[in-house]
Amino acid sequence: CFPAVVLGSRGRQQKLLASGKRENSNDDDKKKSMHRDIQRQRRQELAILYASLRNLLPPNYIRGKRSISDQVDGAVSYIMYLKKRIDGLSGKRDELKNVRGNSSGFHQGMSMSCIEAFPSSVVVRQSVDGVEIVISDSVGAQALTLSKVLQQLLEEGLDVVNCVSSRTDAVKAH
Repeated sequence: CFPAVVLGSRGRQQKLLASGKRENSNDDDKKKSMHRDIQRQRRQELAILYASLRNLLPPNYIRGKRSISDQVDGAVSYIMYLKKRIDGLSGKRDELKNVRGNSSGFHQGMSMSCIEAFPSSVVVRQSVDGVEIVISDSVGAQALTLSKVLQQLLEEGLDVVNCVSSRTDAVKAH
């Protein structure tokens, strides 16, 4: 299967491909086309993933229209910031657990002497919508006020959605 050589009218040689070469050429074209389609799809998927990453980052970590590598660097910086914040909050949580000691918090069946021994207690629970914080305080205690607790929560970057207070004879609960 050698290519046939035909002389043109001006003496130039033109090469014609044999039938086997034409089939290989068609297969190569199909492979190239399939490769281009796969690469185009891959680029589209990556563009969607980068867009979702950009949407997850706070605006101060993405300033203006930046390159993809800058966006990934911003994501890494944000993740490191969150990790440091989690470590700091974990330390504060452990500190609060140690301060609180073995006290079990506020229970309705506590005697008056027990309430006086633990004038304030704080119980933090995970709830469906976020975090629930129950603060129990004896009427005479001035150490822990609701305003101080709300101020501390705001300083920590938490939003207070709802606050309910009630008072019994010896205890205030928020």
